[in-house]
Amino acid sequence: MDFSGLLAQLLNGLAGASTLFLVAAGLSLIFGVTRIVNFAHGSFYMLGLFAAYSCVEQLAGAIGFWPALLLAPLAVGLLGALVELLLLRRIYHASELLQLLATFALVLVIKDAALWLWGPEELFGPRAPGLAGAVDLLGRRFPAYDLFLIAVGPLVLVLLTLLLTRTRWGTLVRAATQDREMVGALGVNQAWLFTGVFALGALLAGLGGALQLPREPASLELDMLTIGAAFVVVVVGGMGSIPGAFVAALLIAELKAVCIWLGVVQVGGVAVAFPKLTLVVEFLVMALVLVWRPWGLMGRPQAAVRAPGAPEALLHGAGARAAAAWAALLVALALLPLAAGQEGYATVLLTDVAIAALFAASLHFILGPGGMHSFGHAAYFGLGAYGAALLVRWLDLPMGAALLLGPLAAAAGALVYGWFCVRLSGVYLAMLTLAFAQITWAVAFQWDGLTGGSNGLTGIWPPEWAAQGAAFYWLALALAAAGVYLLRRMLFAPLGWALRAARDSAPRAEAIGIHVRRVQWAAFVVAGLLAGLAGALFAFSKGGVAPDALWVGKSVDGLVMVLLGGVQQLAGPLVGAAAFTWLHDSVARATDYWRALLGGTMLVLVLLFPQGISGFAQYWQAKTALKKGVAA
Repeated sequence: MDFSGLLAQLLNGLAGASTLFLVAAGLSLIFGVTRIVNFAHGSFYMLGLFAAYSCVEQLAGAIGFWPALLLAPLAVGLLGALVELLLLRRIYHASELLQLLATFALVLVIKDAALWLWGPEELFGPRAPGLAGAVDLLGRRFPAYDLFLIAVGPLVLVLLTLLLTRTRWGTLVRAATQDREMVGALGVNQAWLFTGVFALGALLAGLGGALQLPREPASLELDMLTIGAAFVVVVVGGMGSIPGAFVAALLIAELKAVCIWLGVVQVGGVAVAFPKLTLVVEFLVMALVLVWRPWGLMGRPQAAVRAPGAPEALLHGAGARAAAAWAALLVALALLPLAAGQEGYATVLLTDVAIAALFAASLHFILGPGGMHSFGHAAYFGLGAYGAALLVRWLDLPMGAALLLGPLAAAAGALVYGWFCVRLSGVYLAMLTLAFAQITWAVAFQWDGLTGGSNGLTGIWPPEWAAQGAAFYWLALALAAAGVYLLRRMLFAPLGWALRAARDSAPRAEAIGIHVRRVQWAAFVVAGLLAGLAGALFAFSKGGVAPDALWVGKSVDGLVMVLLGGVQQLAGPLVGAAAFTWLHDSVARATDYWRALLGGTMLVLVLLFPQGISGFAQYWQAKTALKKGVAA
């Protein structure tokens, strides 16, 4: 460790901060005006890099490298405008979660579109003319192009500040950030304002990607990697604050640079590998900022946001007929392997459906009745899976004991994380749950001695009696059904009614003597426990567990299941889990472009059935009954 090495790493951090700021600034603008948490923003960054590669390859000889490079963000900005016009404009009045589902579906479509256009391989662009060399800094060679990138960030910050403070359009954008309804009441065409903001945000993300062409290859994995980092920067800086995004990008990038410079350090006789912290440092920063200052470093406090909660017809006294129908369905599912063959693939798929249904139902417990948006529910699923696997691996416990004790690890995680999370609401709560989940993932990914690191834990199979025929399927079905039944009973217990009261109006709930945070904390622990049971079953069904079980993609899968089925119906997560698992399996086996087909299906469901599959079925049943009543 020397000063020249520190300077080189800090300069690397500044170059990375500029790119991160471009992406985060666009995301912050979009959220500040439209209030949409745009999960597809990382896809625009990825497209900017791919489009820059094609533009440079095809046009650099005719118009030069730099004009060709700058065509890419313009194309991405135009695509952003089309996305806003054709899709997002139709769902501005939908719930935040439905908007999230739509933008996640867009991620799947864009990824497969990029796969079709550019193929699966990484694409390397040429060096930037005039900036291909390096300069000497204290005896070290530093890329000249990185110095150029360092200047880009502040330049874009100045230009955005001038645009937002010295133009009428910028004034309207700032006004819409503060009060969209008042801007509309003053006669401003909000639709075109939103289109312009979304196009500018997409252009900034595309610019960030395009400028990386001489620095890194274009890859299909950049979308999810980028959106996670951009979310962190926006939340740490303050939602809707451009200067805040710049400060947060600098803070996070430089902390990573310092961790790399420190290397392996002996602390109290223990070797600490600081470079490994680069996987988690940004989420640690976000968690600390959200706990200390929930609205971010340079953001403004916002009123608590809770889902308003539509009437939950299926949560109120289903009746004997509905109970008999659920019992008949359970019996049919239990008998299905006897008809389809106990060793058949259908039994494996049905096992996956049962586990997914329990996971989705546990998330629905805090999401629908609780109104607490969680982007990190995979943390408890993964903790349960690792807990069961470690009990088998290190203590040689039987499967029954592992299934009983493994979920307690998830409950303990929910107990700790939930204590912090219930103090926030809305998007801030969602981001804190994401931070905790990513921290947990990083620990599992790097702790080779305990968790097996990136390889995970393998050889965690059911005993012989459960591995034969459909025995494990029946066990998974029984435990999933018991878990769902327990959740339903709790929704009709005092805890469930208090949870819904806190969701609908926390001040009124407090006024009648309900301790809102304590109720929500208890719900968090219950949901974590049952998600952990689903994770434990998953570990035995797959013969092990890997860090992917804790990754943000698993959390998004749970959200998709709940939203596909319907947030305000008890049957929603069960129907959504079955539909998502079946779609994912059948589509993936039918085509290489299964993501686009799955994402397209999700977009159709969002636009045509915003209340979810179960909600639409309930609506259709009520409409049919009304027609029959009128006819009679």
